[in-house]
Amino acid sequence: MTPATDTEAAARAMDRGLALFPIPAGGRVPTPGWQQRATSNPAALVQLLDGGANVGVGCRASRVVALDLDVHEADGPARNGIETLRTQLDIRGLTDWPDTFTVMTPHQGLHLYFRVPADCTIGSVSGGRSPLGPGIDVRGPGRRSGGYLVGPGSIVGGLPYLIVRDVPVAPLPGWIADRLGDL
Repeated sequence: MTPATDTEAAARAMDRGLALFPIPAGGRVPTPGWQQRATSNPAALVQLLDGGANVGVGCRASRVVALDLDVHEADGPARNGIETLRTQLDIRGLTDWPDTFTVMTPHQGLHLYFRVPADCTIGSVSGGRSPLGPGIDVRGPGRRSGGYLVGPGSIVGGLPYLIVRDVPVAPLPGWIADRLGDL
């Protein structure tokens, strides 16, 4: 039996303005049409999580760009998105880690959420093709339906997605927007 999604974590994500949609319990991949089901209406949360569903965060509906910092220890530091972001910050002389809503993934990676204007068209990219460097996947609103991430409170492989920084979603830093350009 798959453990149920943490409804409190999902509610906190909605409180931060994130639009959620259901993902089958225990899974990472939504059913077709998820874009139309993404909502930030708290009254819809109980129905959204019916049957222990996981939650996804729709980037277009939420008006966010999210950085998915993967951690693949077996591949060494070249694939560690957290270390890659730290290097990017160091190159720019920035000493502070981004202060934004952050979720830890089951394998100790991080999802950092950043607010963008409604007309933002930054797309999604993964698999080492990110302009931000190896280990950093980008999920954005895109030009059509936008990307998504598995949301806080979800359980995959028996392990949770946990909120580790419960602060408002910060605006996308200019240096990141410049690097992502016209994805």
